[in-house]
Amino acid sequence: MPAPQTPYEAVLHAARDVAKLGCALDAEMLGTALLGSVYSVAQDDRGAALRTFVGDFLAATTRRRSASATTIREVFAALVPDADGATEVRPGSQAPPWTAQLGRVRPTGYYAYGDVYGDQTSYLVTFAYDDADEGGPEHAVVALIDHNIGIAKDVFVGGSAERILDQVRQMCADDELTWFRAEDPGRLRGEIDRHLEITDSLTDLPSEGSLATDRALAGARLALLPAATTPPLSEPAEAGHTDLVRDFLAAPEAARFGLDKVHADDELASLHFCLSLILDHAASLPDPEPLRWSPAVAGLFLLDWVHRRAVLDMDDAAMLPRVTRAWSAYALRRRNLPESAAEQTDTVVEEMIPEFARLYATGEKRSAATAAVAQLISEGVDPNDADAIDAWLDANRNRLEGS
Repeated sequence: MPAPQTPYEAVLHAARDVAKLGCALDAEMLGTALLGSVYSVAQDDRGAALRTFVGDFLAATTRRRSASATTIREVFAALVPDADGATEVRPGSQAPPWTAQLGRVRPTGYYAYGDVYGDQTSYLVTFAYDDADEGGPEHAVVALIDHNIGIAKDVFVGGSAERILDQVRQMCADDELTWFRAEDPGRLRGEIDRHLEITDSLTDLPSEGSLATDRALAGARLALLPAATTPPLSEPAEAGHTDLVRDFLAAPEAARFGLDKVHADDELASLHFCLSLILDHAASLPDPEPLRWSPAVAGLFLLDWVHRRAVLDMDDAAMLPRVTRAWSAYALRRRNLPESAAEQTDTVVEEMIPEFARLYATGEKRSAATAAVAQLISEGVDPNDADAIDAWLDANRNRLEGS
């Protein structure tokens, strides 16, 4: 058989058995998988790419009369109803009876669950067809939001909804470091929409999960939810950074790691510099809350961010692990997290220290700007003194131009 000549012919070939499927959900799962390849290869706005492809597909196949062609046209129109021509698609004469149930679902439950640290939140919505016999079983849409990188890291559509919900409830009941709750539907949709918009514009998608294959169906389902009526989830407003640092230095966690006994000027300077780094790192995260601390946040800080963004001298490098461990214990106590969370975080941070020391010694993660500042400092130049930098540039112009 000759290879399909256009992307639209390829889709028609892949969907050649769609009319033989047993229910609307099976057809929608096939349709969203086919559109997944369009979503994954798009270069910028993937939502727009889906709308464009479906609109072009509908225009290119308008004269097709086979059962498979007319059925997949209906499926795509249901999955991407805002594509050009979607509202003009009509059932074919050979359409299976379940096509009347495409997209005809109602939400039956709204939930959220995640880790107590605040690294990730999953939002779960269950849906039922108007006619379960033709439409298919009650099913769930799950969206995983990663608060450390600020994206929807995965979306998943699956059934049965009852089984998925029971598994999630049981998982959270068995682990004190997780939580589960019913969620406001508007806030749920707002959080997912906000993070999916960022994900849709990524150059590279997360490599694991079902984000690409399930994106179109998940989007169609979520569009049925009420618009957000409550503000985005956020932590309570905290005191200013000066008050937060003062409270930390007076806290038992600072004393436990000997930070209350730091009195020498050079050590005090390192202590406050290390605290400023923790606060600056928190401000760089999508959720800029300095008390939202976890093993994952500690890893981002100690093993990546600080090497790319800060120039540490030996005193700073010796001080930073102590300050990080103390801050971990302090932040988790302030948020009333279980003792096991504090123990787990401290263990993980302690295990990171040798790698932190190695990265500091090799400088392999330094950015070009950080490396340049480090070079200035090593040669006795104050990076905050513009005249000193100009003098250094003049003195080293030949060396720099020859490099």
